[in-house]
Amino acid sequence: MLPAAGLLLTLGAVLMPEAPAAAHEERDSAALAGSGAVPSYHSSGPQILVCHTDRADFMRRVAGFPPAARSANLALFDRCQADGVRNVQDAVNDARQPGTRVRILPGVYREAPGLAAASPACAAIARRPGEDSEQVLSWQEQVACPHAQNLVAVLGKRGLQIEGTGAGPGDVVIDAGFKKLNALFADRSPGIYLRNFTVESTTGNAVYIRDTDGFVIDRLVARWDSGYGFNTFGVDHGLYSDCEAYGNGEAGLYAGAVADINRNAGLNVRRYAVEIRHCRSHNNLLGYSGTAGDSVWVHDNEFTANGAGISMDSVSPGHPGLPQNHAKFERNNIHGNNTDYYRYVRNRTCAKAVPERGYERGVVCPGVGIAVGAGVITAGGNFNTFRDNWVYDQDYAAFVLFWVPAEVPGGSYLSTFDTSHHNRYVGNHLGRAPDGATEPNRLDVWWDGQGIDNRWQAARSSPFRLPGLAGPSTNRLLGDPFRVLMLVQCQRFDPRGDGVPVGCDWYGGSWFTRLDVIAVTFQSTLFVVAGILLLIRRLPRRRLSYAVTAAGILGAIADVAGTAAEGTAIGALASALLASWWLGAGILMYQQHTYRRLAALTLVLGGLSLLQAVDRGFYMLPYIPVSLGWPILVLGIVWAMAT
Repeated sequence: MLPAAGLLLTLGAVLMPEAPAAAHEERDSAALAGSGAVPSYHSSGPQILVCHTDRADFMRRVAGFPPAARSANLALFDRCQADGVRNVQDAVNDARQPGTRVRILPGVYREAPGLAAASPACAAIARRPGEDSEQVLSWQEQVACPHAQNLVAVLGKRGLQIEGTGAGPGDVVIDAGFKKLNALFADRSPGIYLRNFTVESTTGNAVYIRDTDGFVIDRLVARWDSGYGFNTFGVDHGLYSDCEAYGNGEAGLYAGAVADINRNAGLNVRRYAVEIRHCRSHNNLLGYSGTAGDSVWVHDNEFTANGAGISMDSVSPGHPGLPQNHAKFERNNIHGNNTDYYRYVRNRTCAKAVPERGYERGVVCPGVGIAVGAGVITAGGNFNTFRDNWVYDQDYAAFVLFWVPAEVPGGSYLSTFDTSHHNRYVGNHLGRAPDGATEPNRLDVWWDGQGIDNRWQAARSSPFRLPGLAGPSTNRLLGDPFRVLMLVQCQRFDPRGDGVPVGCDWYGGSWFTRLDVIAVTFQSTLFVVAGILLLIRRLPRRRLSYAVTAAGILGAIADVAGTAAEGTAIGALASALLASWWLGAGILMYQQHTYRRLAALTLVLGGLSLLQAVDRGFYMLPYIPVSLGWPILVLGIVWAMAT
């Protein structure tokens, strides 16, 4: 029958997922020794000054500075005219001594060396202008052609400090003009310290630090980039402090493939590899992202007005340190991350050439698919701690947790169920702002139900009941089948292909436009048709037969409503009604001493549905390896065919 065919098609989609759209590709990274340290700011040592020659323009820029800062910059300008350089890249090239300070005076730096005509060999490997795709260059190619992708390239420097001398980060601007993938790229440069300037307008990343043990991003602004504002990849001993990021198409802050120093630590973390503090990330697709963002401590930041606030994941092949593990988020202010930037994909704004999209006017072109309106997303992660955060005014959910199969990021089928386990959600202020104002989330928690030993504080959630902070927890290798189905669909976002997928509540789908609701409707229709046939063909003509069948029909309808109305007990009521139907029908068939096999199957379904009612409405049952939805789905199809 048609409902059965539709249900089998949706089940096939679950069993054959596509890899989700995820973070950018990267070259292979060698493991860092971990012997470095977070560098300190230094105010002495060799320095190289960078400035322009237009005194009138300079005077206008410093006119409003506080007196001390204005006097200091005027003195530096005179010195720079005598023995300074005119481009940041020239200063970087001249910094041959570890500990050198590159000091950039107020102005906008568009960097002629980085835009100079490339040699034929370098032109051949350069990223094609105006496109969002990027070529992955090796270390050797970066050294041979430092400006194939980069406006300013810092390659193999030790202890280099680059700082703006202005009164604030907006006084010194490094502007790639959407002509380069990266504005400031630092590779294998331990001890790099970046301070007090703005980096903007790239087809990829404003600031990109990779394969580096020891870095600081201090009082920097990153804005208007197709990819990330701040991208740190394959790093250890890192610090982001007092930074700001906005207008970025993937995330304002990104810490990926961070040193996996706590992989075998369990709940006992020995140290964190990267610390992010006192930053503000707003009006990006994501405030923070971290594919294999391991051992990252993110605290006392604000994430607001993004598509979603925070995401950590295990979805991209080629990222060392998968699955993601051991991040800690505490005392962050995460609120109002509800901006639907996918509208710019739908109206074709993001199909324009990068310079024409209008990033400076607030356009953000999404590079990945995310749950719009989520505060914190964990897409396959283990041993993460979320504590004492304020998460409020989120239109989807404060916290989202779901499973990512190991073969999606290129793992082994033997480790398919290696996420999401042992995550802790403790003492967060949900639906409440720091000033005490009540600003509720649609849901506090959305979870697919998969994972081992995930523990939650009390919350308004879907599923309706969660494992608590004490007592037995769940140990499920597979969550709810229809949630898995919708997650597969949601992650099919492709900014350069089919665009925004339909049927997903991440992008505004609701009720019968949601794939999970549609699939449950197929299931319920199948059960109702089979139940009516059972009544006509198998059950005795008694009032009880009609009564239990009516309960089953109501239960099937309630199951659809409960799937759509998340965070309610309707799903538990639906399971209880279905249980009464199957148990009653099975007993009636046994009493007739006929259809014994069908009666036994019906009783089994009734028992499973009764357990599911308890699981959904009262206490999430431990020690069950898969969601009860799976055996009910499979046995329900067999039962329907047998009626």
